[in-house]
Amino acid sequence: MSAEQFEHPDVVLCPDGPMLLRGVDSVQDADGTVHAVDRPVVAVCRCLKSSRLPWCDGTHKVIPRGHS
Repeated sequence: MSAEQFEHPDVVLCPDGPMLLRGVDSVQDADGTVHAVDRPVVAVCRCLKSSRLPWCDGTHKVIPRGHS
């Protein structure tokens, strides 16, 4: 499904993990840079430790709980 097929974006907060966004065309990071999205679902980092910010790279899996 493309972003145009969704009435509104869906947001899912994964416990101790990323924020999943479905149906978005772009994501704006903390610096104001807009990143185009061409996938139906993207994972946005919430621990701020990813080497691919704003995207999740799985780093949260190796961070002890309560330290993200």
